[in-house]
Amino acid sequence: MTAIPQPTRATSATVFPILIAISLCHMLNDVMQSMLSAIYPMLKADFALDYWQIGMMTLAFQGTASLLQPAIGIFTDARPQPWSLPVASASTFCGVLVLAFAPSYPVLIMGAMLIGLGSAIFHPESSRVARLASGGRFGLAQSVFQVGGNFGTAIGPLLAAFIVLPLGRGSVALFGILAVIAGTVLVRVSRWYGGVLGDRVRRAGDKTLPLPRNRVVLALSVLAFLTFTKNIYMASISSYYTFYLIETFAVDTRTAQLMLFLFLGAVAAGTVLGGPVADRWGPMTVIWISILGVLPFTLALPHVGLVASGVLSVLIGLILASAFSAIVVFAQELLPGRVGMVAGIFFGLAFGMGGIAAAALGVLADHYGIRMVYLICSALPAMGVLTILLPKRSEFITGS
Repeated sequence: MTAIPQPTRATSATVFPILIAISLCHMLNDVMQSMLSAIYPMLKADFALDYWQIGMMTLAFQGTASLLQPAIGIFTDARPQPWSLPVASASTFCGVLVLAFAPSYPVLIMGAMLIGLGSAIFHPESSRVARLASGGRFGLAQSVFQVGGNFGTAIGPLLAAFIVLPLGRGSVALFGILAVIAGTVLVRVSRWYGGVLGDRVRRAGDKTLPLPRNRVVLALSVLAFLTFTKNIYMASISSYYTFYLIETFAVDTRTAQLMLFLFLGAVAAGTVLGGPVADRWGPMTVIWISILGVLPFTLALPHVGLVASGVLSVLIGLILASAFSAIVVFAQELLPGRVGMVAGIFFGLAFGMGGIAAAALGVLADHYGIRMVYLICSALPAMGVLTILLPKRSEFITGS
């Protein structure tokens, strides 16, 4: 393992070993989280579940993270908790074991909630670690951190296709090994994090708003809504894309999971691109292109064949994901000194609202068919026009 440099009071350079370590842990964390949606077809068959019950499992996972993450973020802004990071891996580890051996649907719900708890603990503090290690390159740091999670989410279905499907649901427990690895790395990250808190948190402690309060509230509301609509679309893909492909094109489960992997891999690539572009040309440019620019592709997706669906899903994932790092950095600039709160809102609250949407989409799919879900969701990126309400860079300079 790459040696993690000891913190110094003078350094302001980007600490890439820490960024890589926290990104790796984000990847391992999200591999385990993505196992939930990746094994939905297996769980549906084993427990004779309806689509609404699949949606409720997504709600249990994302809802737990949604309810707890903002509160944890606000608490850790005032009292940072470096050693909470390994605890997050322990919770996820327990959730994975429960999913592997659950005897009934209610126990599956409990496993999903334990994974959600791990997410709620992990994201606020790990987002703060990424910012502390950024050396001022906030977009880059957020992209490196986030791409780990995206890549983990992408390979989860791939591992499910080649490990869980052949070996059965009990093999999900093997992925608990990843939680042990993540916990070990996070112990080292926590030591570094604790070492820099006294210096860097004091120097970053100014919480003066850069704009009038009502302007900040409006901008945050717009950013949260854009994230919410993006996450609804992401939920429609991550929870139901495999079912859509199986039902529409009569492909087998493995082929459907490989198609989901292509989409999630494109999401990871888009995340890598979004942060550096935001650092160079500003977050507003990335948000405009990502949220509104993806609309023609989402509108076309429900009306094309299998190969075109694969191509469009890659383009959608690449473009749509590029906005998230820019949105988070923009929100951190609006709320200086409140990294945990921002992480709680954008990794937690808006993400959890996507879980509520997943449950609603499941009910919709049961009543009107899975294709109707994609027809409705295809228009969601049109909400990107609300980007016009966000403050321009000149407003930050003048405070007007």
